[in-house]
Amino acid sequence: MPDRLLTGVEGRVGRITLNRPAALHTLDTDMCKAMILALQTWRNDPGIEAVVLEHKPGTRGFCAGGDVVAVRQQVLDGDLAAARAFFYAEYQLDHLLHTLGKPVIAFMDGITMGGGAGLALPASLRVATENTQFAMPEGAIGLFPDIGAGHYLPRLPGQLGKFLALTGARLDGAECAWAGIATHYLDSEDLDEAKEMIAREPSAADEILRDLGTKPPNARLASNADKIDRLFASDTFEGILTDLSADPSDWAVKELKAVTANSPTSAKVAMRLFAQSAGVEDFAAEMAKEYAIATRIIELSDFAEGVRTVLVDRDNKPTWQPSRPEAVSEATLNALFAPLPDAEEWTPAG
Repeated sequence: MPDRLLTGVEGRVGRITLNRPAALHTLDTDMCKAMILALQTWRNDPGIEAVVLEHKPGTRGFCAGGDVVAVRQQVLDGDLAAARAFFYAEYQLDHLLHTLGKPVIAFMDGITMGGGAGLALPASLRVATENTQFAMPEGAIGLFPDIGAGHYLPRLPGQLGKFLALTGARLDGAECAWAGIATHYLDSEDLDEAKEMIAREPSAADEILRDLGTKPPNARLASNADKIDRLFASDTFEGILTDLSADPSDWAVKELKAVTANSPTSAKVAMRLFAQSAGVEDFAAEMAKEYAIATRIIELSDFAEGVRTVLVDRDNKPTWQPSRPEAVSEATLNALFAPLPDAEEWTPAG
């Protein structure tokens, strides 16, 4: 594997280090497959008691997501098999982390978005710092909150999951700790010591992180929790838009602008996904559903347009098709959510 990914063993800990700094450690298919192989090996090794996920120290991190620029180009080139292969491997990786059976410690010391959240959220211990920026910004690129978001986001307090999915809001480390996205909060200068201690005594990882942890600053988002719970409570996207539009506060005006800037199709997909997945515990079934949606939504024009406007041309002037949520038909949503044929279904890694 090229040095985009580093794997090794330190003490009784398997260590996965993302090392693609020029791309903010975005994931590609080969990186996902290499992580799967490492995790499968460590899962069956009694000498490995825990797994650490990190990015290369001294670089910006943790992980900005999947390499959707490459996926977009594959779709435009007609290579749908390659585009789908990325999501297949990424979701196998996310599922393996969720079901590994050994503690996973994710150090979210920096940008943790999309596919990066897919690495962190399954971890039993999730460490935020003053550098953490957590977000699910898929609506801005015409995708949808995936990587198991249908499982994780509805389980956040109140209506926070819907808020994150529809606005793409960025949470800092203190907000992640407040929301339960992070289990621990450390100063970044203490991370090396934490990792060294965990390598020596992985069974004490939780205690080590608590001892080295510091009290996070006040979570700014906490002051708006009541507004989030009230204005994002509707079961329909149109209802949320109506409630935001009726609220005269500056906060509601700002969040309405954020929500309406994103793909209406992505928003309607997110709302249906959460409604279907909120009470479902079968994570493999969730990933199979999300894979079916992903293989189809990347063929819609909003995906190519969203990636173009955010990551290629960076003009932030998307032309969504359709441009209004009421024009996103039930037939379109039904087609996106339909199960795949048996031969094309997603299955977990062995």
